[in-house]
Amino acid sequence: MAFLALGINHKTASVDVRERVAFTPEQLVEALRQLCNLTASREAAILSTCNRSELYLEQEQISADEVLAWLAGYHNLSLEELRACAYVHQDDAAVRHMMRVASGLDSMVLGEPQILGQMKSAYAVAREAGTVGPLLGRLFQATFSTAKTVRTDTAIGENPVSVAFAAVSLAKQIFTDMHRSQALLIGAGETITLVARHLHEQGVKRIVVANRTLERARMLAEQFGAHAVLLADIPDELVNSDIVISSTASQLPILGKGAVERALKQRKHKPIFMVDIAVPRDIEPEVGELDDVYLYTVDDLHEVVAENLKSRQGAAQAAEELVGGGVVEFMQRLRELAAVDVLRAYRQQAERTRDEELAKAQRMLANGSSAEDVMAQLARGLTNKLLHAPSVQLKKLSADGRFDALAVAQELFALDEGTDKQAQ
Repeated sequence: MAFLALGINHKTASVDVRERVAFTPEQLVEALRQLCNLTASREAAILSTCNRSELYLEQEQISADEVLAWLAGYHNLSLEELRACAYVHQDDAAVRHMMRVASGLDSMVLGEPQILGQMKSAYAVAREAGTVGPLLGRLFQATFSTAKTVRTDTAIGENPVSVAFAAVSLAKQIFTDMHRSQALLIGAGETITLVARHLHEQGVKRIVVANRTLERARMLAEQFGAHAVLLADIPDELVNSDIVISSTASQLPILGKGAVERALKQRKHKPIFMVDIAVPRDIEPEVGELDDVYLYTVDDLHEVVAENLKSRQGAAQAAEELVGGGVVEFMQRLRELAAVDVLRAYRQQAERTRDEELAKAQRMLANGSSAEDVMAQLARGLTNKLLHAPSVQLKKLSADGRFDALAVAQELFALDEGTDKQAQ
């Protein structure tokens, strides 16, 4: 039995290579079955995200080179190219790696929570493909349990470390009741999409998405029940907006001091929280001079993110210790399970011996032997037969000079050598 975790990630491979090694959702089930059929892997799961492609395997004997060759062939890469950026972890190290990944300790953004859900999806797909058995299944469950403990017992995921999340977190400090707030988002790119998601999750009353093209604004707005407008409509929407977050690719400012001043008068100077994430800036710097406007730039948010990253890094040490404990506990339980088959076979053998000797005793009683003689014979027969095989093996081990095995036998049978000598 051996565990393997191998693959590539954002630390070891370029985006170009990661794209070529990625698995699409449609490929996974077939790839998993092929992996188990064409390699020594008895159990397998595949985790494939934008930042990593990893294979988690259980094998009778380590065959990492064989698996890497399969992975290279599947994606039409040269083995040398893949080997140059791949990593391989075995047994305890493989268990540790999986637990670190699930806990967000190996992520591009330390402590990010999405990876745990992605690992759970990888497990679910492997179960669907029929490539997860009892050993890898136990490892996944232990991994999920450890990751949950890390989330619960450390602060590794508490503070925002993305610009979008930091922007929404700052808004929450100013507007304690987000359900009564209205937001205007300028742009429709990836960052604004994340901002919209966070605002929607916070229950913001109304979200408006303004973009240069109305179709793109609508595509984003539909995801979160928002309203789509053109950039030309911003002055009208500004009057009702408590939160304004902008991130476009415009080379010139989109929102000027005059438009904000007019909106503030109509709002009777009710405060507006503004975040300009764009570079070059979308909001004229002079807007920040106005009373009742809280304007933050992308540099301000980076300071928040950097401070929060320091906090997460402090929590990472505690998380690493929890992962270490999870590895030790899992491997100990696995070793205990390894004894189950031996114990089961030993018990079955002892029960067969018992039944044989009991049958003899019953025949002796039926033939008129005294109960005392039958019990004595039963005891002798059981003792002799139960001791026969261990006695033969111990003598052989002693003759072969296997004194280490004799010491184990002493411990196994809970023998106190000093007491035995005194008794003699």
